[in-house]
Amino acid sequence: MARSPRRAGAPRLQLPLLCLLLQGATAILFAVFVRYNHETDAALWHWGNHSNSDNEFYFRYPSFQDVHVMVFVGFGFLMAFLQRYGFGSVGFTFLLAAFALQWSTLIQGFFHSLHGGYIHVSVNSMINADFCAGAVLISFGAILGKTGPAQLLLMTLLEVVLFGINEFVLLNLLRVKDAGGSMTIHTFGAYFGLVLSRVLYRPQLEKSKHRQGSVYHSDLFAMIGHACEQTARFKEQLHCTPEGPQDERSSLRPSCHGGPMGSPPSPPGLAWEPHTGTIFLWIFWPSFNSAPTTLGDGQHRTALNTYYSLSASTLGTFAMSALVGERGRLDMVHIQNAALAGGVVVGTAGEMMLTPFGALTAGFLAGTVSTLGYKFFTPILEAKFKVQDTCGVHNLHGIPGVLGALLGVLVVGLATHEAYGEGLGSVFPLIAKGQRTAMSQAMYQLFGLFVTLMFASVGGALGGLLLKLPCLGSPADCQCYEDQVYWEVPGEHEDAAQGPLKAEEPDTQA
Repeated sequence: MARSPRRAGAPRLQLPLLCLLLQGATAILFAVFVRYNHETDAALWHWGNHSNSDNEFYFRYPSFQDVHVMVFVGFGFLMAFLQRYGFGSVGFTFLLAAFALQWSTLIQGFFHSLHGGYIHVSVNSMINADFCAGAVLISFGAILGKTGPAQLLLMTLLEVVLFGINEFVLLNLLRVKDAGGSMTIHTFGAYFGLVLSRVLYRPQLEKSKHRQGSVYHSDLFAMIGHACEQTARFKEQLHCTPEGPQDERSSLRPSCHGGPMGSPPSPPGLAWEPHTGTIFLWIFWPSFNSAPTTLGDGQHRTALNTYYSLSASTLGTFAMSALVGERGRLDMVHIQNAALAGGVVVGTAGEMMLTPFGALTAGFLAGTVSTLGYKFFTPILEAKFKVQDTCGVHNLHGIPGVLGALLGVLVVGLATHEAYGEGLGSVFPLIAKGQRTAMSQAMYQLFGLFVTLMFASVGGALGGLLLKLPCLGSPADCQCYEDQVYWEVPGEHEDAAQGPLKAEEPDTQA
């Protein structure tokens, strides 16, 4: 019997040694530099005779919980649409985010919270580290299924450093306003990943095209619930088989016997995991944008603007998807992604006096543009620019991120003392102090966008060259989007998954 070339091209000890090296080095740096801040240290907090209810933990931790769920659950399951890469999508999300939050605590700490030679951590450190992890996962979406875990860890190592530098330049030197990260998180993460994908371009990726698609039913929910057992039994009776390529993101729309109209019902308690990622992200996005903003009216306003923008982007997505879809049918690729663009587009302007009408307008525009991007621009991106964007991060994070930055430029330029009153100082302290005019602050915002694009592009190119080192194992062109290369696959799926990976099989399957 043919032997499946598991972990092809990657030494057996490469991932364990890299994990041990990175964790060991991080632990040593933590021991040398990281300390509790005054609200976390037992001696310092009680020496100040504070009331426990005044501790910032009680104000920030609920937002942190929401952001944490978005990073580890929302992002992972949003990317779990590939029919044979569910473990890789969720599992590598877990790995990268776990390393990124440690490494970013150090990098961001050196830039933002270094006092007396020590990095002082608090609940705000956890929120900011999760933001950085979010940018890494956005980049991961662009190269999903085409890289090995060792490559991804090295990408994280580099990207976190560049993320910290870009964030420091924008927030501390240019004094740009970007609480929800339209620039620092979404634009940076998207274009870092897109340039990385361009450098790692695979001209023979068509050999794995038959795996680059979603399945209607999946038992991936075994990772978060009891649906595993009943799902596995149910799927034994379904015998779902993929058919030819149809949708523009994955080029494959699977169906079960009997066609789309005759598909069997879903098993009890089972949902389609990418859509679950969408729901988690959609629900918690107001917390994501408002988590770092000023307590009080600023945080309240950010949550409201995000709330309305997301609702409008959802309607815009449904409307445009039906309009451009074949025979007026909705495309789940559009719904599970473009509906979230409303959260991205108000990342910069969310804490400003955008007004509810402005939030609705921005969200509807973002959902519409994102849907059109999935329908028309993604194929052009690969065919003309040789950018193989697995998850369509350009449409969900890149374009809406740039639109969000430009929206911030507009709203800042319109800021007046009459509109903000005494609150001008909390939103635009430099304008309130007379050190900048509204127009000059708007120009700094615009310059911040260009700086972000520069750091992302240069960083993505450097990352691509790093990941192309021959010593780093990556799946062959005929083994991309396949869990079995790096994971033990459950028995009921292994036979189907092993077929395309047999050693004797010619590497020409399209």
